[in-house]
Amino acid sequence: MLEATSSSDLQQWVSKIEDRTAVVGIVGLGYVGLPLTLMFSETGFAVRGFDIDSQKVDCLNRGQSYIHRIEPRHIQAAQTSGFRATSEFSQIADVDVVLICVPTPLHPDHTPDMSYVVSTMESLAPFLHEGQMVILESTTYPGTTEELVVETINRHGASRGVRVLRSTDPSAVGGILDGVMVAFSPEREDPGNMITPRKDIPKIIGAIDERARVAASALYGSIFTTTVPVSSPATAEMTKLLENIYRSVNIALVNELKQLCQPMGIDVWEVINAAATKPFGFHAFYPGPGVGGHCIPVDPFYLSWKARQFGFSTRFIELAGQINESMPDYVVDTTRLALVRQGKSLCGASILLLGLAYKRDVDDLRESPSLRLIELLSLEGAKVEYNDPFFPTVGHGRHYHLEMTNTELSHLQRFDCVLIATDHSHYDMKQIVQNSTLVIDTRNATRHITSDKIVRC
Repeated sequence: MLEATSSSDLQQWVSKIEDRTAVVGIVGLGYVGLPLTLMFSETGFAVRGFDIDSQKVDCLNRGQSYIHRIEPRHIQAAQTSGFRATSEFSQIADVDVVLICVPTPLHPDHTPDMSYVVSTMESLAPFLHEGQMVILESTTYPGTTEELVVETINRHGASRGVRVLRSTDPSAVGGILDGVMVAFSPEREDPGNMITPRKDIPKIIGAIDERARVAASALYGSIFTTTVPVSSPATAEMTKLLENIYRSVNIALVNELKQLCQPMGIDVWEVINAAATKPFGFHAFYPGPGVGGHCIPVDPFYLSWKARQFGFSTRFIELAGQINESMPDYVVDTTRLALVRQGKSLCGASILLLGLAYKRDVDDLRESPSLRLIELLSLEGAKVEYNDPFFPTVGHGRHYHLEMTNTELSHLQRFDCVLIATDHSHYDMKQIVQNSTLVIDTRNATRHITSDKIVRC
Protein backbone atom coordinates (compact mmCIF):
# COMPACT_ATOMS: atom_id res chain seq x y z
CA MET A 1 0.00 0.00 0.00
CA LEU A 2 1.00 3.57 -0.60
CA GLU A 3 1.85 5.48 2.56
CA ALA A 4 0.31 8.95 2.89
CA THR A 5 3.62 10.71 3.27
CA SER A 6 3.49 13.46 0.67
CA SER A 7 1.03 15.69 -1.17
CA SER A 8 2.87 15.37 -4.47
CA ASP A 9 3.16 11.63 -4.97
CA LEU A 10 1.13 11.12 -8.12
CA GLN A 11 4.20 9.76 -9.85
CA GLN A 12 4.78 7.37 -6.97
CA TRP A 13 1.21 6.08 -7.37
CA VAL A 14 1.69 5.62 -11.12
CA SER A 15 5.03 3.90 -10.52
CA LYS A 16 3.33 1.33 -8.30
CA ILE A 17 1.01 0.56 -11.19
CA GLU A 18 3.90 0.25 -13.62
CA ASP A 19 5.93 -2.08 -11.41
CA ARG A 20 2.83 -4.09 -10.37
CA THR A 21 3.21 -3.49 -6.65
CA ALA A 22 -0.19 -1.78 -6.34
CA VAL A 23 -3.00 -3.90 -4.90
CA VAL A 24 -6.24 -3.87 -6.89
CA GLY A 25 -9.58 -4.34 -5.14
CA ILE A 26 -12.62 -5.41 -7.17
CA VAL A 27 -16.09 -5.30 -5.63
CA GLY A 28 -18.61 -7.61 -7.28
CA LEU A 29 -17.23 -10.87 -8.68
CA GLY A 30 -19.82 -11.59 -11.34
CA TYR A 31 -19.79 -11.53 -15.14
CA VAL A 32 -17.90 -8.20 -15.14
CA GLY A 33 -15.82 -8.26 -11.98
CA LEU A 34 -14.38 -11.76 -12.28
CA PRO A 35 -13.04 -11.38 -15.86
CA LEU A 36 -11.55 -8.03 -14.81
CA THR A 37 -9.93 -9.75 -11.84
CA LEU A 38 -8.26 -12.23 -14.17
CA MET A 39 -7.03 -9.47 -16.49
CA PHE A 40 -5.24 -7.72 -13.64
CA SER A 41 -3.93 -11.00 -12.23
CA GLU A 42 -2.62 -12.15 -15.61
CA THR A 43 -0.53 -9.00 -15.87
CA GLY A 44 1.08 -9.41 -12.45
CA PHE A 45 -1.19 -7.53 -10.04
CA ALA A 46 -2.24 -8.86 -6.67
CA VAL A 47 -6.04 -8.62 -6.60
CA ARG A 48 -8.38 -8.64 -3.64
CA GLY A 49 -11.92 -9.62 -4.65
CA PHE A 50 -14.94 -8.51 -2.61
CA ASP A 51 -18.43 -9.99 -2.78
CA ILE A 52 -21.34 -10.24 -0.36
CA ASP A 53 -22.12 -13.75 -1.64
CA SER A 54 -20.14 -16.04 0.69
CA GLN A 55 -20.70 -19.01 -1.63
CA LYS A 56 -18.91 -17.20 -4.45
CA VAL A 57 -16.10 -16.21 -2.12
CA ASP A 58 -15.65 -19.78 -0.86
CA CYS A 59 -15.80 -21.17 -4.41
CA LEU A 60 -13.07 -18.83 -5.65
CA ASN A 61 -10.83 -19.40 -2.65
CA ARG A 62 -11.06 -23.13 -3.40
CA GLY A 63 -9.75 -22.38 -6.88
CA GLN A 64 -13.09 -23.16 -8.53
CA SER A 65 -15.28 -21.14 -10.92
CA TYR A 66 -19.03 -20.53 -11.21
CA ILE A 67 -18.92 -18.94 -14.69
CA HIS A 68 -18.84 -21.39 -17.60
CA ARG A 69 -16.29 -19.61 -19.78
CA ILE A 70 -13.88 -19.14 -16.85
CA GLU A 71 -12.13 -22.41 -16.05
CA PRO A 72 -10.81 -23.35 -12.58
CA ARG A 73 -7.24 -23.17 -13.91
CA HIS A 74 -7.76 -19.45 -14.55
CA ILE A 75 -8.76 -18.89 -10.92
CA GLN A 76 -5.84 -20.98 -9.70
CA ALA A 77 -3.41 -19.01 -11.86
CA ALA A 78 -4.76 -15.78 -10.36
CA GLN A 79 -4.19 -17.18 -6.88
CA THR A 80 -0.51 -17.65 -7.67
CA SER A 81 -0.40 -13.89 -8.38
CA GLY A 82 -1.92 -13.10 -5.01
CA PHE A 83 -5.66 -13.19 -5.71
CA ARG A 84 -8.00 -14.00 -2.88
CA ALA A 85 -11.66 -13.26 -2.28
CA THR A 86 -13.37 -11.97 0.84
CA SER A 87 -16.66 -10.65 2.17
CA GLU A 88 -14.89 -8.42 4.70
CA PHE A 89 -15.12 -4.84 3.46
CA SER A 90 -12.74 -3.68 6.16
CA GLN A 91 -9.97 -5.05 3.92
CA ILE A 92 -10.72 -2.19 1.50
CA ALA A 93 -8.20 -0.28 3.60
CA ASP A 94 -5.46 -2.58 2.27
CA VAL A 95 -5.86 -1.87 -1.46
CA ASP A 96 -4.70 1.00 -3.63
CA VAL A 97 -7.65 1.12 -6.02
CA VAL A 98 -11.26 -0.04 -5.71
CA LEU A 99 -13.18 -1.02 -8.84
CA ILE A 100 -16.95 -1.32 -8.34
CA CYS A 101 -18.66 -3.87 -10.60
CA VAL A 102 -22.08 -4.39 -9.04
CA PRO A 103 -25.51 -4.74 -10.72
CA THR A 104 -27.65 -1.75 -11.63
CA PRO A 105 -31.02 -3.31 -12.53
CA LEU A 106 -34.46 -1.74 -12.92
CA HIS A 107 -37.35 -1.61 -10.51
CA PRO A 108 -40.62 -3.06 -11.87
CA ASP A 109 -41.73 0.49 -12.74
CA HIS A 110 -38.61 0.94 -14.95
CA THR A 111 -36.85 3.32 -12.56
CA PRO A 112 -33.18 2.70 -11.67
CA ASP A 113 -32.47 0.32 -8.81
CA MET A 114 -29.29 1.80 -7.36
CA SER A 115 -29.43 -0.25 -4.17
CA TYR A 116 -26.34 -2.31 -5.05
CA VAL A 117 -24.21 0.76 -5.72
CA VAL A 118 -25.56 2.54 -2.62
CA SER A 119 -24.98 -0.43 -0.31
CA THR A 120 -21.51 -1.00 -1.77
CA MET A 121 -20.48 2.60 -1.21
CA GLU A 122 -21.92 2.58 2.32
CA SER A 123 -19.92 -0.57 3.07
CA LEU A 124 -16.56 0.55 1.71
CA ALA A 125 -16.54 4.31 2.39
CA PRO A 126 -15.76 4.00 6.14
CA PHE A 127 -12.52 2.19 5.26
CA LEU A 128 -11.23 4.54 2.56
CA HIS A 129 -8.25 6.77 3.21
CA GLU A 130 -6.35 9.40 1.29
CA GLY A 131 -4.19 8.16 -1.54
CA GLN A 132 -6.71 5.57 -2.72
CA MET A 133 -8.73 5.56 -5.92
CA VAL A 134 -12.37 4.53 -6.40
CA ILE A 135 -13.68 3.73 -9.89
CA LEU A 136 -17.27 2.85 -10.69
CA GLU A 137 -17.67 0.44 -13.63
CA SER A 138 -21.38 -0.33 -13.31
CA THR A 139 -23.54 0.99 -16.14
CA THR A 140 -25.70 3.83 -14.84
CA TYR A 141 -27.25 7.23 -15.54
CA PRO A 142 -25.20 10.42 -16.02
CA GLY A 143 -24.46 11.97 -12.64
CA THR A 144 -24.17 8.78 -10.58
CA THR A 145 -20.45 9.12 -9.88
CA GLU A 146 -20.90 12.65 -8.55
CA GLU A 147 -24.22 12.10 -6.77
CA LEU A 148 -23.56 8.72 -5.14
CA VAL A 149 -19.85 7.88 -5.15
CA VAL A 150 -18.36 11.29 -4.35
CA GLU A 151 -21.16 12.24 -1.96
CA THR A 152 -20.86 9.00 0.04
CA ILE A 153 -17.07 9.26 0.32
CA ASN A 154 -17.26 12.85 1.52
CA ARG A 155 -20.06 12.13 3.99
CA HIS A 156 -18.34 9.16 5.59
CA GLY A 157 -14.92 10.80 5.51
CA ALA A 158 -15.94 14.17 6.99
CA SER A 159 -15.10 13.23 10.55
CA ARG A 160 -11.77 11.67 9.51
CA GLY A 161 -10.67 14.39 7.10
CA VAL A 162 -10.98 12.04 4.12
CA ARG A 163 -12.68 13.55 1.10
CA VAL A 164 -12.59 13.80 -2.66
CA LEU A 165 -10.39 16.71 -3.67
CA ARG A 166 -10.24 18.25 -7.12
CA SER A 167 -7.34 19.81 -8.95
CA THR A 168 -6.64 20.72 -12.56
CA ASP A 169 -2.91 20.35 -11.96
CA PRO A 170 -1.45 16.99 -10.81
CA SER A 171 1.45 18.79 -9.14
CA ALA A 172 -0.72 21.29 -7.28
CA VAL A 173 -0.58 21.65 -3.50
CA GLY A 174 -3.12 19.30 -1.92
CA GLY A 175 -2.25 16.63 -4.47
CA ILE A 176 -2.77 12.95 -4.81
CA LEU A 177 -2.28 11.72 -1.27
CA ASP A 178 -4.41 14.42 0.34
CA GLY A 179 -7.67 12.97 -0.95
CA VAL A 180 -9.47 10.09 -2.60
CA MET A 181 -9.41 10.00 -6.40
CA VAL A 182 -12.63 9.09 -8.22
CA ALA A 183 -13.45 8.07 -11.79
CA PHE A 184 -16.03 6.26 -13.90
CA SER A 185 -14.96 3.70 -16.48
CA PRO A 186 -17.84 1.67 -17.93
CA GLU A 187 -17.48 -2.05 -18.47
CA ARG A 188 -17.62 -3.18 -22.08
CA GLU A 189 -17.96 -6.88 -21.43
CA ASP A 190 -19.29 -8.98 -24.32
CA PRO A 191 -20.09 -12.48 -23.00
CA GLY A 192 -19.52 -15.18 -25.58
CA ASN A 193 -17.29 -13.03 -27.79
CA MET A 194 -14.38 -15.29 -28.66
CA ILE A 195 -13.00 -13.01 -31.40
CA THR A 196 -12.05 -9.73 -29.73
CA PRO A 197 -9.63 -10.07 -26.79
CA ARG A 198 -10.82 -8.09 -23.77
CA LYS A 199 -7.57 -6.14 -23.68
CA ASP A 200 -8.26 -4.82 -27.19
CA ILE A 201 -11.60 -3.26 -26.24
CA PRO A 202 -10.77 0.46 -25.73
CA LYS A 203 -11.39 1.62 -22.16
CA ILE A 204 -13.41 4.81 -21.63
CA ILE A 205 -12.27 6.86 -18.62
CA GLY A 206 -14.09 9.83 -17.11
CA ALA A 207 -12.30 11.17 -14.04
CA ILE A 208 -13.28 13.71 -11.41
CA ASP A 209 -10.13 15.77 -11.99
CA GLU A 210 -6.77 15.75 -13.77
CA ARG A 211 -5.00 13.75 -11.07
CA ALA A 212 -7.61 11.03 -11.19
CA ARG A 213 -7.47 11.00 -14.99
CA VAL A 214 -3.69 10.43 -14.94
CA ALA A 215 -4.00 7.72 -12.30
CA ALA A 216 -6.94 5.90 -13.96
CA SER A 217 -5.26 6.06 -17.36
CA ALA A 218 -2.14 4.49 -15.88
CA LEU A 219 -4.18 1.78 -14.19
CA TYR A 220 -6.22 0.76 -17.22
CA GLY A 221 -3.35 1.36 -19.60
CA SER A 222 -1.51 -1.44 -17.80
CA ILE A 223 -4.04 -4.05 -18.98
CA PHE A 224 -5.86 -2.49 -21.98
CA THR A 225 -4.28 -1.72 -25.35
CA THR A 226 -6.11 1.61 -25.65
CA THR A 227 -7.57 4.05 -23.14
CA VAL A 228 -9.99 6.82 -24.13
CA PRO A 229 -10.10 9.63 -21.56
CA VAL A 230 -13.13 11.92 -21.71
CA SER A 231 -13.81 15.20 -19.95
CA SER A 232 -15.90 13.99 -17.00
CA PRO A 233 -17.56 11.00 -15.34
CA ALA A 234 -20.94 12.14 -16.69
CA THR A 235 -19.57 12.08 -20.24
CA ALA A 236 -18.33 8.53 -19.73
CA GLU A 237 -21.65 7.52 -18.19
CA MET A 238 -23.53 8.93 -21.19
CA THR A 239 -21.10 7.25 -23.60
CA LYS A 240 -21.94 3.83 -22.17
CA LEU A 241 -25.66 4.52 -22.43
CA LEU A 242 -25.31 5.65 -26.04
CA GLU A 243 -23.51 2.44 -26.98
CA ASN A 244 -26.27 0.26 -25.61
CA ILE A 245 -29.21 2.44 -26.63
CA TYR A 246 -27.83 2.42 -30.19
CA ARG A 247 -28.15 -1.36 -30.12
CA SER A 248 -31.55 -1.28 -28.43
CA VAL A 249 -33.01 1.07 -31.03
CA ASN A 250 -31.69 -0.91 -33.97
CA ILE A 251 -32.81 -4.23 -32.53
CA ALA A 252 -36.26 -2.74 -31.95
CA LEU A 253 -36.30 -1.64 -35.61
CA VAL A 254 -35.67 -5.13 -36.95
CA ASN A 255 -38.02 -6.66 -34.37
CA GLU A 256 -40.81 -4.44 -35.64
CA LEU A 257 -39.91 -5.16 -39.27
CA LYS A 258 -40.03 -8.89 -38.50
CA GLN A 259 -43.63 -8.53 -37.35
CA LEU A 260 -44.47 -6.65 -40.55
CA CYS A 261 -42.64 -9.00 -42.89
CA GLN A 262 -44.37 -12.13 -41.68
CA PRO A 263 -47.91 -11.29 -42.92
CA MET A 264 -46.37 -9.93 -46.13
CA GLY A 265 -44.71 -13.28 -46.80
CA ILE A 266 -41.21 -11.76 -46.69
CA ASP A 267 -38.25 -13.36 -44.92
CA VAL A 268 -36.85 -10.57 -42.73
CA TRP A 269 -33.57 -12.48 -42.30
CA GLU A 270 -33.06 -12.53 -46.06
CA VAL A 271 -33.83 -8.81 -46.18
CA ILE A 272 -31.27 -8.01 -43.48
CA ASN A 273 -28.57 -10.15 -45.07
CA ALA A 274 -29.17 -8.52 -48.45
CA ALA A 275 -29.02 -5.02 -46.92
CA ALA A 276 -25.78 -5.97 -45.15
CA THR A 277 -24.01 -6.25 -48.50
CA LYS A 278 -24.06 -2.46 -48.71
CA PRO A 279 -20.48 -1.35 -47.94
CA PHE A 280 -21.54 1.88 -46.21
CA GLY A 281 -24.38 3.34 -44.16
CA PHE A 282 -25.76 0.04 -42.84
CA HIS A 283 -24.91 -2.22 -39.91
CA ALA A 284 -26.81 -5.48 -39.55
CA PHE A 285 -28.90 -6.16 -36.45
CA TYR A 286 -31.06 -9.25 -36.06
CA PRO A 287 -34.47 -9.87 -34.51
CA GLY A 288 -35.22 -12.29 -31.71
CA PRO A 289 -37.65 -13.17 -28.91
CA GLY A 290 -36.62 -10.08 -26.94
CA VAL A 291 -33.40 -8.64 -25.59
CA GLY A 292 -31.40 -9.82 -22.60
CA GLY A 293 -28.23 -9.24 -20.67
CA HIS A 294 -27.66 -6.55 -18.11
CA CYS A 295 -27.35 -3.54 -20.42
CA ILE A 296 -29.60 -3.42 -23.48
CA PRO A 297 -32.93 -4.10 -21.72
CA VAL A 298 -32.05 -1.69 -18.91
CA ASP A 299 -30.08 1.28 -20.25
CA PRO A 300 -32.81 2.97 -22.34
CA PHE A 301 -34.96 3.29 -19.23
CA TYR A 302 -32.05 4.60 -17.13
CA LEU A 303 -31.59 7.50 -19.53
CA SER A 304 -35.34 8.10 -19.88
CA TRP A 305 -35.65 8.34 -16.10
CA LYS A 306 -32.78 10.83 -15.88
CA ALA A 307 -34.12 12.84 -18.83
CA ARG A 308 -37.43 13.43 -17.03
CA GLN A 309 -35.52 15.25 -14.29
CA PHE A 310 -34.62 17.79 -16.97
CA GLY A 311 -38.17 18.00 -18.32
CA PHE A 312 -37.23 16.03 -21.43
CA SER A 313 -39.15 13.10 -22.91
CA THR A 314 -37.03 10.48 -24.70
CA ARG A 315 -39.94 9.18 -26.79
CA PHE A 316 -37.82 7.46 -29.43
CA ILE A 317 -35.66 5.65 -26.88
CA GLU A 318 -38.60 4.59 -24.72
CA LEU A 319 -40.49 3.26 -27.75
CA ALA A 320 -37.51 1.05 -28.66
CA GLY A 321 -37.45 -0.36 -25.16
CA GLN A 322 -41.18 -1.05 -25.25
CA ILE A 323 -40.96 -2.82 -28.62
CA ASN A 324 -38.17 -5.08 -27.40
CA GLU A 325 -40.05 -5.83 -24.18
CA SER A 326 -43.14 -6.83 -26.16
CA MET A 327 -41.38 -9.49 -28.26
CA PRO A 328 -42.09 -12.40 -25.88
CA ASP A 329 -45.81 -11.61 -26.24
CA TYR A 330 -45.42 -11.76 -30.02
CA VAL A 331 -43.71 -15.15 -29.75
CA VAL A 332 -46.49 -16.49 -27.54
CA ASP A 333 -49.15 -15.26 -29.99
CA THR A 334 -47.29 -16.92 -32.88
CA THR A 335 -47.07 -20.16 -30.91
CA ARG A 336 -50.79 -20.05 -30.13
CA LEU A 337 -51.72 -19.60 -33.80
CA ALA A 338 -49.35 -22.38 -34.90
CA LEU A 339 -50.95 -24.79 -32.43
CA VAL A 340 -54.46 -23.79 -33.51
CA ARG A 341 -53.56 -24.66 -37.10
CA GLN A 342 -52.76 -28.14 -35.81
CA GLY A 343 -56.07 -28.36 -34.01
CA LYS A 344 -54.55 -27.79 -30.57
CA SER A 345 -54.89 -25.17 -27.86
CA LEU A 346 -52.08 -23.33 -26.11
CA CYS A 347 -53.86 -24.05 -22.83
CA GLY A 348 -52.76 -27.51 -21.85
CA ALA A 349 -50.12 -27.75 -24.59
CA SER A 350 -46.79 -29.37 -23.73
CA ILE A 351 -43.95 -27.07 -24.75
CA LEU A 352 -40.19 -27.56 -24.61
CA LEU A 353 -38.27 -24.28 -24.59
CA LEU A 354 -34.73 -24.55 -25.98
CA GLY A 355 -32.30 -22.17 -24.33
CA LEU A 356 -32.68 -20.26 -21.06
CA ALA A 357 -29.63 -18.02 -21.50
CA TYR A 358 -30.18 -14.61 -23.04
CA LYS A 359 -27.43 -15.21 -25.58
CA ARG A 360 -25.90 -18.07 -27.52
CA ASP A 361 -23.30 -20.17 -25.68
CA VAL A 362 -23.26 -18.23 -22.39
CA ASP A 363 -24.41 -19.24 -18.91
CA ASP A 364 -26.10 -15.92 -18.22
CA LEU A 365 -29.78 -15.53 -17.30
CA ARG A 366 -29.79 -11.78 -16.71
CA GLU A 367 -32.97 -10.29 -18.22
CA SER A 368 -33.29 -13.31 -20.53
CA PRO A 369 -36.47 -13.22 -22.65
CA SER A 370 -36.72 -16.99 -22.08
CA LEU A 371 -37.74 -16.31 -18.49
CA ARG A 372 -40.58 -14.07 -19.64
CA LEU A 373 -41.61 -16.66 -22.25
CA ILE A 374 -41.92 -19.35 -19.57
CA GLU A 375 -43.98 -16.98 -17.43
CA LEU A 376 -46.34 -16.01 -20.28
CA LEU A 377 -46.77 -19.56 -21.58
CA SER A 378 -47.49 -20.84 -18.08
CA LEU A 379 -50.07 -18.10 -17.53
CA GLU A 380 -51.78 -19.32 -20.71
CA GLY A 381 -52.03 -22.79 -19.19
CA ALA A 382 -49.21 -24.41 -21.16
CA LYS A 383 -47.03 -27.07 -19.55
CA VAL A 384 -43.50 -25.75 -20.05
CA GLU A 385 -40.18 -27.57 -19.72
CA TYR A 386 -36.75 -26.34 -20.78
CA ASN A 387 -33.45 -27.58 -22.12
CA ASP A 388 -30.22 -25.65 -21.75
CA PRO A 389 -26.77 -27.29 -21.53
CA PHE A 390 -25.57 -24.50 -19.24
CA PHE A 391 -28.33 -24.86 -16.62
CA PRO A 392 -28.91 -28.34 -15.11
CA THR A 393 -31.36 -26.61 -12.77
CA VAL A 394 -32.75 -23.11 -12.42
CA GLY A 395 -34.15 -21.73 -9.18
CA HIS A 396 -35.04 -18.13 -8.52
CA GLY A 397 -33.60 -14.69 -9.20
CA ARG A 398 -34.63 -11.06 -9.23
CA HIS A 399 -37.46 -11.59 -11.73
CA TYR A 400 -38.19 -15.30 -11.69
CA HIS A 401 -38.96 -18.20 -9.40
CA LEU A 402 -38.91 -21.38 -11.46
CA GLU A 403 -37.41 -24.32 -9.54
CA MET A 404 -37.11 -26.30 -12.78
CA THR A 405 -34.78 -29.09 -13.94
CA ASN A 406 -33.24 -29.48 -17.38
CA THR A 407 -35.14 -31.82 -19.73
CA GLU A 408 -33.05 -34.04 -21.97
CA LEU A 409 -33.48 -33.85 -25.74
CA SER A 410 -35.05 -37.28 -26.02
CA HIS A 411 -38.61 -38.21 -26.93
CA LEU A 412 -39.23 -34.80 -28.47
CA GLN A 413 -42.38 -36.21 -30.05
CA ARG A 414 -44.13 -36.04 -26.67
CA PHE A 415 -44.13 -32.23 -26.88
CA ASP A 416 -46.77 -30.36 -28.83
CA CYS A 417 -44.18 -27.71 -29.63
CA VAL A 418 -40.43 -27.08 -29.38
CA LEU A 419 -39.69 -23.37 -29.05
CA ILE A 420 -36.15 -22.25 -29.96
CA ALA A 421 -35.42 -19.25 -27.74
CA THR A 422 -31.61 -19.43 -27.73
CA ASP A 423 -29.61 -21.03 -30.53
CA HIS A 424 -26.78 -22.65 -28.57
CA SER A 425 -24.19 -24.24 -30.84
CA HIS A 426 -24.65 -27.50 -28.91
CA TYR A 427 -28.01 -28.05 -30.59
CA ASP A 428 -28.30 -30.29 -33.64
CA MET A 429 -31.13 -28.36 -35.26
CA LYS A 430 -31.66 -30.87 -38.06
CA GLN A 431 -32.19 -33.69 -35.61
CA ILE A 432 -34.41 -31.53 -33.41
CA VAL A 433 -36.68 -30.69 -36.34
CA GLN A 434 -36.82 -34.31 -37.49
CA ASN A 435 -37.91 -35.53 -34.05
CA SER A 436 -40.38 -32.73 -33.26
CA THR A 437 -44.04 -32.25 -34.11
CA LEU A 438 -43.83 -28.45 -34.34
CA VAL A 439 -40.86 -26.06 -34.07
CA ILE A 440 -41.18 -22.33 -33.35
CA ASP A 441 -37.88 -20.70 -34.36
CA THR A 442 -37.25 -17.21 -32.96
CA ARG A 443 -33.53 -17.12 -33.89
CA ASN A 444 -33.46 -18.29 -37.53
CA ALA A 445 -31.58 -21.30 -36.22
CA THR A 446 -33.27 -23.58 -38.77
CA ARG A 447 -32.49 -21.38 -41.77
CA HIS A 448 -30.78 -24.23 -43.64
CA ILE A 449 -33.60 -26.70 -42.98
CA THR A 450 -36.72 -27.05 -45.10
CA SER A 451 -39.70 -28.52 -43.24
CA ASP A 452 -43.38 -27.78 -42.86
CA LYS A 453 -42.92 -28.39 -39.14
CA ILE A 454 -41.06 -25.08 -38.76
CA VAL A 455 -42.70 -21.74 -37.98
CA ARG A 456 -40.21 -18.90 -38.01
CA CYS A 457 -41.08 -15.84 -35.97
